Amino acid sequence: MVQKILIANRGEIAVRIIRSCKQLGIETVAVYSTADKDALHVHLADEAVCIGKASPTDSYLNMENILSAAINTGAEAIHPGFGFLSEQTKFAELCESCGITFIGPNAKTIRKMGDKSMAKRLMKEAGVPLVPGSAEEVSLNEGKQLAKEIGCPLLIKASAGGGGRGMRVVRSIDQFDKAYHAAKQEAKAAFGHDGVYIEKLIENPKHIEVQILADKYKNVRHLGERDCSIQRRNQKVVEEAPSSEPLTLKAQMYEAAIKAAKAVDYENAGTVEFIVKDGTFYFIEMNTRIQVEHPVTEMITGIDIVKEQIRIASGEEISFSQEDISFSGHAIEVRLNAENPKHDFRPSPGVVKLFHMPQGLGIRMDSMLYTDYEIPPYYDSMVGKLIVHGRDRLDAIRILRGALEELVIEGVDTNQYFLMMILMQDAFVKGDIDTGFIEKHIERLLNYET
Repeated sequence: MVQKILIANRGEIAVRIIRSCKQLGIETVAVYSTADKDALHVHLADEAVCIGKASPTDSYLNMENILSAAINTGAEAIHPGFGFLSEQTKFAELCESCGITFIGPNAKTIRKMGDKSMAKRLMKEAGVPLVPGSAEEVSLNEGKQLAKEIGCPLLIKASAGGGGRGMRVVRSIDQFDKAYHAAKQEAKAAFGHDGVYIEKLIENPKHIEVQILADKYKNVRHLGERDCSIQRRNQKVVEEAPSSEPLTLKAQMYEAAIKAAKAVDYENAGTVEFIVKDGTFYFIEMNTRIQVEHPVTEMITGIDIVKEQIRIASGEEISFSQEDISFSGHAIEVRLNAENPKHDFRPSPGVVKLFHMPQGLGIRMDSMLYTDYEIPPYYDSMVGKLIVHGRDRLDAIRILRGALEELVIEGVDTNQYFLMMILMQDAFVKGDIDTGFIEKHIERLLNYET
């Protein structure tokens, strides 16, 4: 097993990776920007190296500086976390050329699954169900013709995209030309590539994803599924495991996820994402990295996914069979953001004057915060995740409500009460959730006092 790992990330995920490394007896190297010199991950790592100015381009996206830090500190491997360089083909290639282990799939796999058109084609060949649409990038005329065939509403999506960028909804054919050109323009600006494809818009589905692990010996395991339906502007807000989908449908999704992994000779941890509507599921993408929401899977399986990533990257075989994996209870995660929901979720950087983390059986908090820490304004507003585990879903909801009540974050605005309002909705308690939940209930969700 590798003995020294550099974490090419920041915030709560860097802290979370460091903790697993410590439990494995592995030394850690943190990298940080000038704005993050007092960040928690810098204090917890065995070594820390400044890699540039506050801007992500100058620091956490600076491949040369990160690789130099790894070489100079003798780090044998790099864990990219999520975001930043985690799905950058070039970075994975550079790690390999420098003789550094990239803790994730190889560059070839990242390229295949990062190109949404190529991914759709590969999944179709593997027999994984797809949303009706184009398997390749389309020209204006090709797209328009296909749009007439599959019907509206439909989506025009960037091939190299993600996070809702380079995406346009078309509700009638006369909107197609304008939406097509707008999607291409945004895709070019965001990803440097303006290729787009189209697919049928499945409105307000459930968003279900399957966690997989795979090693270089062709072993593939699934760790069950997560329901990530509660989203705002294509960004997940609440995640839970297991989902409420029928067992037969779950089994079909597990089989499809394993097919997807085998189709691209996948190695390490990955997530195969599906949308589900009226008892039918469709592949949407595969994330070639660890997910923000991985803790809910850890809570119901007892498997530390980061440790498994490290073992697989070190050349070890997965040590358990599919039959060895057992699922217990229910877990829910909420993402804590330094933002003001009542002012259009405006980011709220600043000094945390008091921070108290909730305690108790079944409560876990992955966070970057501490009292007197100053949240910088240069990065994503997520500052932590509160995760709970209960006997069943209702028990988990009750535990999470109590944990949110106990949580104290003073000095900056957060979405703490917004999250509580989600948990208080009858529809949420009943499991009546889909990707349109927040939009549908937004007035009630913002009706709170701090």
